Amino acid sequence: MRPWQRERQQGPQDSMPFGAPPLQPNDPDVTVFIPRIGGVPASSKWPVADPDVLRPYDSFATRMMPRVQPTATATSADSFGEGPGLDATGFLPRVTEPAAKPETPSLAKSSSLMAIASLVSRITGFFWKIMLVWAVGTGVVNDSFNIANTMPNIFFELLFGGVLSSVVVPLLVRSQDDPDRGQAYTQRMLTVGLTILAAGTVVAVLAAPALTSLYVEEGTQANSELTTAFARLLLPEIFFYGVFALLSAVLNAKHIFGPTAWAPVMNNVVVIVTLALFMVLPGEISLDPVRMGDAKVLVLGIGVTLGIVVQAVLLVPPLLRSGFRFRWRWGIDSRMKEFGGIALWILGYVAVSQIGVTINTRVLTLGDPGGVTIYSNAWLLFQLPYGVIGVSLLTAIMPRLSRNAADGDIRKVVADLSYASRISTVMLVPIAAVMSVIGQQIGVALFSGGANSAAEASRLGEALAVSAFGLLPYALVMLQLRVFYAMKDARTPTLIMVVMTVVKIPLLYLCPVLLDGKQVVLGAMMVNSLTFVVGAMMGQVWLWVSLGNLRSKRVLGVILFTVVASVLGVLAAWLVGKIVPDFGPRISAWIKLILQGLVGLGVSFGVLAALKVEELAPATKRFTRLVKRR
Repeated sequence: MRPWQRERQQGPQDSMPFGAPPLQPNDPDVTVFIPRIGGVPASSKWPVADPDVLRPYDSFATRMMPRVQPTATATSADSFGEGPGLDATGFLPRVTEPAAKPETPSLAKSSSLMAIASLVSRITGFFWKIMLVWAVGTGVVNDSFNIANTMPNIFFELLFGGVLSSVVVPLLVRSQDDPDRGQAYTQRMLTVGLTILAAGTVVAVLAAPALTSLYVEEGTQANSELTTAFARLLLPEIFFYGVFALLSAVLNAKHIFGPTAWAPVMNNVVVIVTLALFMVLPGEISLDPVRMGDAKVLVLGIGVTLGIVVQAVLLVPPLLRSGFRFRWRWGIDSRMKEFGGIALWILGYVAVSQIGVTINTRVLTLGDPGGVTIYSNAWLLFQLPYGVIGVSLLTAIMPRLSRNAADGDIRKVVADLSYASRISTVMLVPIAAVMSVIGQQIGVALFSGGANSAAEASRLGEALAVSAFGLLPYALVMLQLRVFYAMKDARTPTLIMVVMTVVKIPLLYLCPVLLDGKQVVLGAMMVNSLTFVVGAMMGQVWLWVSLGNLRSKRVLGVILFTVVASVLGVLAAWLVGKIVPDFGPRISAWIKLILQGLVGLGVSFGVLAALKVEELAPATKRFTRLVKRR
């Protein structure tokens, strides 16, 4: 008997897909999960060099609210809802409409404010990345800085990041039902967390040369001594990343969202000021020999670390205003054991992903100088369409998908998955297609200038163009992981990551063998996209085995229509690029970027509209409302 047929016979309360434990409707201790508010970023940190450090397991950190206890007069029939009342781990007590109304405007307002903060954070974060390229180019100095700046993020994730998202945040909210409103539990959690972070940071700083050797091979184009110098200045960020994450969790549990959303913006402002000071300092960073006391090395390293310190410290005043007071309280709460299995799988996910990060960085250093920097910035540009458009359009579907998964309603889960896949296809395929044409213009327009030549900026654009085909597979992988996590299955995403990493590593090592030094970064970006293709195919097959018919024919039909429209858009963009005269590298790049982008996307979405592809409706409705407001 197929799994979904057995599911219908047993009923949603008897078993769950993917081997998840059965729901317990009468368990008073189960955690009540409320889907994350639309527009709230999964992580406030700017992404680092490799896509594997994305945190899809942040779905476990979905916003949660204390259980609403049934009144003493409620009957057993009224105590628990049915159907949509189910949540990811149990039943929500039935709440009357008047009781729910006061919370709705607050959540909507919080969502809007954090969406704005997230957008500002992305803009300012991207701007300082561009400033860094202007200041030092895309050569050895930038590579050394990027490798060193990646280390604190990686080791924070290994120390605490995944467990914090999957375990600590849910238990923080549950602890608010304690007589002291969770004060003792929060103090104990902060005590343990700060101790682990402090010890891990000290060890990391002392082991900076050994850590550098993991990412930079001897005899490569990268400068291991400069990377180590930057690492000694940047690795203290581990502690402050952890402080920010811990305090954010406490504030979010108290429904205080503004400071955690805007603090990263102040971090970016500090870094922008640091880079401005760096550019006015005379001289250049010495590479032979590397001097730890070099003024420019100290300004860049200390300034960037200071940004993370400011980001963490800004959360202290709002935490104090909330009434919380910290004191050292030792011991591990027994409630942590409930999520132990999930935490272990997530730690496995993080560990496997970091293998991919390490190998990816080592391979990039085998090519010409600038490979790590080009890869890092090309990845940020690659991710941008999904972050701005894909997440925004899919936000509305995620709470419903999570609710249907919790109800055990497989038919509705499949419908949500199919619809979200089709929306992703319609919105992202035309963008990916046009990006493959204008990628070079994007690189030259944004990153040429200052210490960076148009040729190096063009190489960055080429890396973006050759990897653009992976944009839809990337979005589908992120969507599929959300489905697995909605079903409380932490094992499958980890196994998929294992397979993706196994495929990725040998392909990466082929890049320096088959390609010349300048092309290694292009090969690495292409391997990255191919890995997402493998992940999307694996996820689709795994979901088919678990859920049954995924309505794939309709998805394939939408993909076909979208590909035809995108090909016409690419052709139109290419023709427009041919008629633009030469005004110099940067001016011509800007003109082609604007004209080819507008024409290519206009033709692609125009053809889709003419074909009456209904999945385009959400975007057209939003655009129509925006025009009417203007």
